[in-house]
Amino acid sequence: MMKRIALAASLALALAACQDESFSRSSTRHLSPIPAATMSLMAQKGMSKDDPILIRSYKKESEMEVWKRGSDGRYALLKTYPICRWSGQLGPKVREGDRQAPEGFYTITPAQMNPNSAYYLSFNTGFPNAYDRSFGRTGGDLMVHGSCSSRGCFAMTDQNIAEIYAIAREALASGQRGFQFQSFPFRMTAQNLAEHRLDPNMPFWKNLKEGSDYFEITKEEPRVAVANHRYQFNTTESDAVAAVSRKQQQDEQETANLVARGVQPVKLVYHDGDSHESFRQALAGSTGVDGSLVVDSRMRDKFGDVSRPEGLSSGPQRIALDASGKPKAEAPSTALAFASMNQAPPPAPASAPAAKVAVAAPVPAPQVAQAAAAPAETPFYKKMFNGIGDLFSTSSTSQPAAETAATPAAKAVAPQRKAQGPSAINVAAAN
Repeated sequence: MMKRIALAASLALALAACQDESFSRSSTRHLSPIPAATMSLMAQKGMSKDDPILIRSYKKESEMEVWKRGSDGRYALLKTYPICRWSGQLGPKVREGDRQAPEGFYTITPAQMNPNSAYYLSFNTGFPNAYDRSFGRTGGDLMVHGSCSSRGCFAMTDQNIAEIYAIAREALASGQRGFQFQSFPFRMTAQNLAEHRLDPNMPFWKNLKEGSDYFEITKEEPRVAVANHRYQFNTTESDAVAAVSRKQQQDEQETANLVARGVQPVKLVYHDGDSHESFRQALAGSTGVDGSLVVDSRMRDKFGDVSRPEGLSSGPQRIALDASGKPKAEAPSTALAFASMNQAPPPAPASAPAAKVAVAAPVPAPQVAQAAAAPAETPFYKKMFNGIGDLFSTSSTSQPAAETAATPAAKAVAPQRKAQGPSAINVAAAN
């Protein structure tokens, strides 16, 4: 009987979300100041620690942004942080135990901040909100926290959550009643919308895009309501409504143009969520013979627990879809084609040059779709300025910013022992 109880308890724990029990009420980690480098960045951007904040997250890109509101009432981007781990697939959380990280618009109040978190520090996203409850969705304890382990949460590493927590703490202490947390499957670009156009979640994602468009046009926090199983983003400003409408029309036209030019629909299948590319690159040397990530003591010292590391090495599987939304069949190789005909290819004439008789093996269709759809741009981790590479620095002192920016990518991402400097990625906001 006791064995059954123990088994049931362990199963419940495995299926639960990020159960965030109190760690130690004597801890003072929640009082850590905002790092000096971030305070300096605020000053450069005309911000103060007392200004209200807003946070946006993107699963596909594994990034989280912290925005601050200026004296003109408009928000500007402060910093972008790499997400160390999120779990599940693209799409909303539906039920307890599905390992899905939530998508939607949430409000974080002081009561949702946990200074005694078992995951170093954390705040509760507030799932399920009114929208989730209107569909009867279940689950809870979905956090933004430290470490690198997720069961429906956004794990940011201890160093990053300490900074994000301190920024949020100061804003709430200065009078902000609650800050908005916007969680998206991906950045709402025409490219992403074209590639994922056949996903069953697209109607929901387009509803999220309405709120995203309002914020990006006005740089003001959208007022959110729920009616008829939809988010409603209300504004009384006719100019803002017109500007948002124009943006939506332009995005739809750009998406249609991409489809007309041959951008193929795809489905991303994750082993269990993902990690920002910079973490995979920085830990490229920590892989086993099968290519999966090896969690050793060095990794645990830097990131804490790492959930399901076997799925982090290669990222998601990218599957090309046909017009009905089903996976395309791979084109057979030349060898298989001849084998199916029960005959061998005819030998080349002896006098024929080798170059003229060589047969290029065709590329499987999913790879063709991936090559056509993937944008040609510099990997994000190579463009970082004083960013995630600092987590792997061997120096006992922080590098100057100019030196960090000039460090070759291979050096910046090499596994090291001691973390130094801010781990966030500084990105200038585009107003």
